[in-house]
Amino acid sequence: PFRVEHPAGGYKKLFETVEELSSPVTAHVTGRIPTWLRGSLLRCGPGLFEVGTEPFYHLFDGQALLHKFDFKEGHVTYHRRFVRTDAYVRAMTEKRIVITEFGTYAYPDPCKNIFSRFFSYFKGVEVTDNALVNVYPIGEDYYACTETNFITRINPDTLETIKQVDLCKYVSVNGATAHPHIENDGTVYNIGNCFGKNFALAYNIIRIPPLQADKDDPMNKSEVVVQFPCSDRFKPSYVHSFGLTSNYIVFVETPVKINLLKFLSSWSLWGANYMDCFESNETMGVWLHVAEKKKGRLLNIKYRTSAFNLFHHINTYEDNGFLIVDLCTWKGFEFVYNYLYLANLRANWDEVKRQAEKAPQPEARRYVLPLNIDKADTGKNLVTLPYTTATATLRSDETIWLEPEVIFSGPRHAFEFPQINYKKYCGKPYTYTYGLGLNHFVPDRLCKLNVKTKETWVWQEPDSYPSEPIFVSHPDALEEDDGVVLSIVISPGAGPKPAYLLILNAKDMSEVARAEVEVNIPVTFHGLFKRA
Repeated sequence: PFRVEHPAGGYKKLFETVEELSSPVTAHVTGRIPTWLRGSLLRCGPGLFEVGTEPFYHLFDGQALLHKFDFKEGHVTYHRRFVRTDAYVRAMTEKRIVITEFGTYAYPDPCKNIFSRFFSYFKGVEVTDNALVNVYPIGEDYYACTETNFITRINPDTLETIKQVDLCKYVSVNGATAHPHIENDGTVYNIGNCFGKNFALAYNIIRIPPLQADKDDPMNKSEVVVQFPCSDRFKPSYVHSFGLTSNYIVFVETPVKINLLKFLSSWSLWGANYMDCFESNETMGVWLHVAEKKKGRLLNIKYRTSAFNLFHHINTYEDNGFLIVDLCTWKGFEFVYNYLYLANLRANWDEVKRQAEKAPQPEARRYVLPLNIDKADTGKNLVTLPYTTATATLRSDETIWLEPEVIFSGPRHAFEFPQINYKKYCGKPYTYTYGLGLNHFVPDRLCKLNVKTKETWVWQEPDSYPSEPIFVSHPDALEEDDGVVLSIVISPGAGPKPAYLLILNAKDMSEVARAEVEVNIPVTFHGLFKRA
């Protein structure tokens, strides 16, 4: 299953600038779109990879493009618009990169004189609002986001940009992840770095309540529910997502650190960007933290394990005094984003493979965290669940050392961008997860994984490059995997149509239908299905 090659380099099309559409285009359907599938698939990703002659350098720098596939009575349309962020609008106006992005420094305005340039050195960093990572609902509104304090409200029907929102104005965080948890009543939870007590750093969990009868913007009622401490006062860890069950919040603190001194200094003095502010702590390993969700109380249990990078939690659930935490990990402390420069990703296949061989190895893992600790058990494995090989050993210094159960592993093959039947199974015992298979960082298959038996189902076609699979449950579903999986696929080599929306039967990952479009679609990261 692991020996698929990409010598033709069709994946390079994922990183090519495209134009937005003035109005939706009709997609050509083969197969039959399920009649019950009504609504829109909304996804975000970069769509502009240079401004004039100035290139963006990193995967997370291209300007945000919002995509929508609409499903109605078996017909499909496709639409896309650039998000009118400050970063985009100013780049279009000045015909140059104006705002520093994740891996691209924006040079000062060449038209300014030496005095105004000198003073702009002391303005500090203008933080990017390039909302290229995800889109999610708050109340009745939809927001495109990245990981800074700025989120951008968009119209999910027309894809027009409504307004920029600064989270700092509502709640005490310096930024928030692009992976909030959204409960069935509409409550939104997220996590972000912040300055805690006496200048020490911390991580705040924020809660935004659902829309109330008074129709007031729920953002006005957002609040911090709990604060997790930081392993290093001056260097917060990079946080991309977190775990949530009905009673607990799980935060995994990895050794990928943000050097605040670098982050807060004048970047313009040394031409820095966000990537320049990351460093690895080679000795801490990984610390896991748990809090009670309703009381907002930290559990005083110190979970420790060996180093990995973590971007995506698969799911988390409670079972008989244990928390089961399923993660997509990358082994080691070196930052995986170091391998996601566009020059790496656009390289020829042999070079892509050579690079990936040095990178942290991907592995999907299950960790089991005991919640009830008895000092009498020092030296022993506390995990008594019959169905897992994961262990948690109480050490004499009162830390608990965790060893995982591996749920998916293949050499340089990642199970990533995990999705589940979120509405019914988030935070609960579950069986299936759907992921994007990365082959040396190139997305070349869709994979369904049974986390209990480790059985896998794969969809894969030559020279075809899919996106994160999104599960849509059948309206009358009886089982967890009754439904379809949606993914945007580009197939630059094969046939006349460069891209299509793929619909798979979630049971066995077999094709149900596809809706082809006449335009290329660059890489997208995350998104959602909005039912009609």
